[in-house]
Amino acid sequence: MTDTEGGDFIRDIIRKDLEAGATPIVTRFPPEPNGYLHIGHAKSICLNFGVAEEFGGVCHLRFDDTNPAKEDVEYIESIQEDLRWLGFDWGDHLHFASDYFEQLYDWALHLIEAGNAYVDDLSADEIREYRGTLTEPGRNSPHRDRSPSENATLFEQMRNGDFPDGAKVLRAKIDMSSGNINLRDPVLYRIMRTTHPRTGNTWNIYPNYDFAHGQSDAIEGVTHSLCTLEFADHRPLYDWLLNNLPVPGHPRQYEFARLNLTYTMLSKRRLMQLVVDGHVDGWDDPRMPTISGLHRRGIPAAAIRDFAQRIGLTKSNSTVEYALLEHCARELLNKTAQRRMAVLRPLKIVIENYPEGDGELLDAVNNPENEADGMRQVPFSKEIYIEHDDFMEDPPKKFFRLGPGREVRLRYAYFLTCREAIKDGAGKIVELRCTYDPETRGGNAPDGRKVKATLHWVSAAHAKPAEVRLYDHLFTSENPGANDDISSDINPDSLEVLQNCQLEPALADAPLDETLQYERLGYFCPDTTSTPDKLVFNRTVGLRDVWARMQKQAANSKGR
Repeated sequence: MTDTEGGDFIRDIIRKDLEAGATPIVTRFPPEPNGYLHIGHAKSICLNFGVAEEFGGVCHLRFDDTNPAKEDVEYIESIQEDLRWLGFDWGDHLHFASDYFEQLYDWALHLIEAGNAYVDDLSADEIREYRGTLTEPGRNSPHRDRSPSENATLFEQMRNGDFPDGAKVLRAKIDMSSGNINLRDPVLYRIMRTTHPRTGNTWNIYPNYDFAHGQSDAIEGVTHSLCTLEFADHRPLYDWLLNNLPVPGHPRQYEFARLNLTYTMLSKRRLMQLVVDGHVDGWDDPRMPTISGLHRRGIPAAAIRDFAQRIGLTKSNSTVEYALLEHCARELLNKTAQRRMAVLRPLKIVIENYPEGDGELLDAVNNPENEADGMRQVPFSKEIYIEHDDFMEDPPKKFFRLGPGREVRLRYAYFLTCREAIKDGAGKIVELRCTYDPETRGGNAPDGRKVKATLHWVSAAHAKPAEVRLYDHLFTSENPGANDDISSDINPDSLEVLQNCQLEPALADAPLDETLQYERLGYFCPDTTSTPDKLVFNRTVGLRDVWARMQKQAANSKGR
């Protein structure tokens, strides 16, 4: 978390407000329960909960449940689960806009009685036509001059269900010639006969976001309403409503730039399309930018919080490299992840001069970055697996791994020399015959001779078979959907499923929420579908740090 000495314009505002004698701050995170949270939401979550914690305030979790046609209890539950996993707690401050429906209705009547709102019979298309454009003023609705009493009666009839959906709306009466289209008599209520996840069929009308949001902030005593830049044009309406209603306070709205991420789409509508069209396996598919997808992929919650802090807060939109998120995960996992050995594309080795029998146990380091993690023992035997890519029959000059007559080190084990490659009828190498030097136990030669490569391996007799899923970007374009056709940007190679991978026995007991390092291969975690009978692992990130390389190249360019 950014501490109180950190600098960004939001924290500077809060600091000045507190120095001026403001009451303890209250923020809120107000998701719509119409989909799963994604990495863009994480930026807002970390900001709202973070500044509340830093400055001794509180942050509310409030669901903006004003559109029951798209809302579901599943989303309400998933959002709370994601927030808890990210490490945030709202305590007793769980709220819903639906908690305030009766109060909001009364305040709508207040606007009607004051001559500041009216019931309109125009259709949605007609309202858009009458609203005008950015260069042309709007036109008054023919129903704009209804009397307060007539409007109050019609609004009550709307509530009672006397009119069909779309027949009438309640609009604020502000200024149809305003340069800000949001002030051209915006719609406050619409008729919607849809069962609500919490209020059932009690209501036939629902407030829209602009009417519910600011008033809910005021009811809850929110002091700083932090939202993304697309709501900047809505702020005059936010303030107009608060100024024209008998609300208990006047929160202040501040906007910051939303997160844009390369190779990633952060529109809930588009993410829903990916799920519905079957491009992914649900909202928590590890290729999705959802919090649950990142969780399932093995990205640590602390890495997401670190990412949110590093990208910072600005008032102008920009795009962040996805490689930075991977860097945050890799940097954390390098310090914390337990090391294990796994062979993804196995090639069998028979060590001809190794004794027959059960083999032996060798000491292996759990985490070289943390001595307290101690050691483990891994089984070694006459037959082992190595990666198929670690052997070449006719190796080029700079290939230092195993080849005919070549000697390599087996991690934690022995020096090994290849004597023969066995091929099948099609000429494919299926097995290697090798010898080992028993004097090199632990991977060191008493005579001081050196080798240029150290390979990971797994004992064939003790290995645990597994399915391993290798994930890449879901999209081939850095800016997917730019032409409004996301299907053309889908990466056909975003998922590679490897069967019959061979894992060190300890990996069979890996907890679902633990991400481990497969030595030389990357970071992996058990998938939610993994069972003792069928192990399934997901690759979280590889070992190669693309972000660090990009930063180094940028620094070198500046130095020229």
